[in-house]
Amino acid sequence: MMASAAEPKLLNDSPLDPNPTRRQWLRAATGAAAASSLDAAAPDSPAKPNIVLIISDQFRADNLGALGHNPLNLTPNLDAMARRGTLFRSAFCNQPVCAPARGCMFTGQYPAKHGVWRNGLGLRTDAVTLATELRRAGYSANYIGKWHLAPNTGLASRGPVDPAHRGGFLDLWEASNELEWTSHPFEGDLYDGDGHPIHFNGIYRADFMTGRAARFLKRARGPFFLTLSYLEVHHQNDIDKFVAPAGYSERYLNPFVPRDLRPLPGSWPSQLADYFGCVAKMDETVGAIWKLLDENGFGKNTIVAFVSDHGCHFRTRNTEYKRSPHDSSTHIPLVIAGAGFDRALEVNELVSQVDLAPSLLEAAGLPPPASMQGHSFLPLLDRKTDGWRNEVYFEMHEFVTGCGLRIPGWTYAAAAPKRPGWKAAPSADLYVESAVYDVAADPFQHVNLAGRADARTAAAELRGRLLARIEEASGARPSIEPAWFPYP
Repeated sequence: MMASAAEPKLLNDSPLDPNPTRRQWLRAATGAAAASSLDAAAPDSPAKPNIVLIISDQFRADNLGALGHNPLNLTPNLDAMARRGTLFRSAFCNQPVCAPARGCMFTGQYPAKHGVWRNGLGLRTDAVTLATELRRAGYSANYIGKWHLAPNTGLASRGPVDPAHRGGFLDLWEASNELEWTSHPFEGDLYDGDGHPIHFNGIYRADFMTGRAARFLKRARGPFFLTLSYLEVHHQNDIDKFVAPAGYSERYLNPFVPRDLRPLPGSWPSQLADYFGCVAKMDETVGAIWKLLDENGFGKNTIVAFVSDHGCHFRTRNTEYKRSPHDSSTHIPLVIAGAGFDRALEVNELVSQVDLAPSLLEAAGLPPPASMQGHSFLPLLDRKTDGWRNEVYFEMHEFVTGCGLRIPGWTYAAAAPKRPGWKAAPSADLYVESAVYDVAADPFQHVNLAGRADARTAAAELRGRLLARIEEASGARPSIEPAWFPYP
């Protein structure tokens, strides 16, 4: 049952200064130098950097003030993190739905390879993941929050997760396989490594999870890998509502409306204020995590990455919130700061979730395993762009069976025809061109050029590129037909 009382204060939620002066920067630098003399008294400061991965569910990329598309100042902490670290302006998911996207993040593989092509499936028990590789190198692998990568075999499988299905996270485990079904925003359960419930009540779910992170960091020894997988800012499934802490939604009544949503019917008129309230709270949570790292002596030798599994189009592109080829579904935030990433840098090249695991492994001084299909984006930080394939391949399942390609100027997608008896499948032998968007001319993807005569040359080239990526990702060799309803 959800509480209606104001959320208790668990941590100091004051954000990082979003607009520091030169004097403030100098003061911070002086403080950092002074803090270095305390290293001997701090927890272990290993040569290998600690890694904290923060996942926020269903977080649109354009929520980030640093991207310049939303004027509401929803994310001062993330914006400060972006100024300090590295902001990836063009990060995309490889399948816009929870479980498959998370599989991509941890395995560095596309859904066709890691096998979790829809929600409810589990990673293979022998999967090679970011966690397994870091543990092999002496890291502990710790997880708090939503998992969604164990097989769903019924109601009992929504909460506790057997160690064999934890993807290599075999140290601290305080998680729920499907947290959206074992909790509400002010009440619910995580489960410990033995499957026992860790109950919370009367505290906002994100704050409770951050409190568990605080307990871990107080006694942690490096090097450690900690994933904090928040359900926020995802809607609460059983009530179909975004639930922010008390007073947060009220800040955003009659708010700025993202331009991709404005001309389209959907749920955004009634949900945007609540969603933005959740975003603002999630940003405060990021600030709280940085504060905890600094207080426990880990701030200088820790990589912190913030990412989402997919975006949110508020039922403007289909009858739910994602599972479409549009940027509102696929464009995700990716901000990384800390050891090795404090470059005050913006990266414009396209990157995706399959690139995250190999990049973090390389940042830890480890070679990515051959099983990973993604590529380390660390060379981009040094502006070594030669050889970088500036495109993202993605898959779509459940709502449609399809796939697509995002390149700097275009979005191209194809889907299997929904003939009588159609049902969700991991692949198809035949796809038909379904979406062609000239993103340079139509950045909010309102005019679908599939079948239009003036887009056929571009579509033909993209069709060939997509076929090559399908074969590379899965080994399959389907056919893609041009749009069945051409326009003159």
